[in-house]
Amino acid sequence: MSKGRIAIIGAGPGGMAAALAAIRVGFDVALFERAAEVRAAGNILNLWPPPQKVLKLIGVDTDDLGAPCKLFFRSAKGRTRAEVKLTPEVEREFGGGFIGLLRWGLYQRMMAALPPETIRLDHNLVGHTDLGHAVRLNFANGETFEADVVVGADGINSLVRKSLWGDAPIRHQHLHLVGGYLFLDRAPDGIGVLSHNRTTQVSYTPIRHEGKWGYEWWVLEACDPSAPPPVDLIAFCRDRAAGFSQTVRDLIAATPVEHMQRWEIRDRPPLPQWSKGRVTLVGDAAHPTSPYAAYGAGMSIEDGYFLARELAAVDIADTAAVSGALQRYEDRRKPHTSRVSQEAYQTGRMFHHLPAPLRPLRDFVFDHTSFLQKMVGDEMPKHILSQLAEIEDAEPFIPPHLKEKASAA
Repeated sequence: MSKGRIAIIGAGPGGMAAALAAIRVGFDVALFERAAEVRAAGNILNLWPPPQKVLKLIGVDTDDLGAPCKLFFRSAKGRTRAEVKLTPEVEREFGGGFIGLLRWGLYQRMMAALPPETIRLDHNLVGHTDLGHAVRLNFANGETFEADVVVGADGINSLVRKSLWGDAPIRHQHLHLVGGYLFLDRAPDGIGVLSHNRTTQVSYTPIRHEGKWGYEWWVLEACDPSAPPPVDLIAFCRDRAAGFSQTVRDLIAATPVEHMQRWEIRDRPPLPQWSKGRVTLVGDAAHPTSPYAAYGAGMSIEDGYFLARELAAVDIADTAAVSGALQRYEDRRKPHTSRVSQEAYQTGRMFHHLPAPLRPLRDFVFDHTSFLQKMVGDEMPKHILSQLAEIEDAEPFIPPHLKEKASAA
């Protein structure tokens, strides 16, 4: 028997993960998407092991999902500043650990795991009303829908977030990124490089998509959001990559222009509260994150798993119990998501907005001390392992507070 009805707004990775996890633990789910078709917001993507683990648990086929990658931070001249060292056990279990893929490849795998008719297209939410015992949704096409719980997975410009907490300003980071990808007739060497000079990041990682090997790459630097974007993206990237490795310059030169995309980097400061009544948020609606973390989509996927765990443990008809479950979910997630989003924001400032006289000193420290290794190369694996430990294999997903009660009994 169904445990209740959950409505999810937005069919990105966060929305689909929340839907798959909720279905896995026994809820009826309707996933509403405002567009006429599901489209990937972006082209290139990387995933750390924790979201890979969640994808497996919620029924997504992760075999051959992406290309394994050992990640290095280097100077533009090739000096290694840090290596992200995941454990051999994690690398074996998760196909190399950190993987590169195309965003659309992830969408395809997640949509294939959803039951037919779960996604309802052309449903643009215009408002919701919390009735106490349920939540009524109103859509631009005139339809209404009632659910026991509503999940806002509608991105950085979330209407659900705005309805709950008002329209706080977006934080423009005055950075932009041009990313591209290409396929090869051979397997890559499994090395990914995040490389910086004094103003610009030029980086690449291997990818795997639909059985094809390739590379993704990106160029990131400061920008004026009011200025017009570059007209010729290839020329822009070739110019910025001139002082970097021959490898990344060759990748840029060989990339078809239709495989390139530019976007400005924006986020929001951490939101102190996500949930109200029977409504909560996941993914970018709750914690939009700079791509400097390579974890935005990953955290969105993890959110769905932890949300489903908490909701599965309560009587969905009990409003107080639902409110408590939503609070436990966000209390579990906020320390992790706030840390990642804020560190990504500060990293972007450190590499691209430091006053010019301080940049030589910054680079000297990175090149001649273990600072970056300790701060990134060593700390990131510890954080990844701690997140893996929180994601348990139990089905249905059992929240820790109930396990503690069971153990005490």
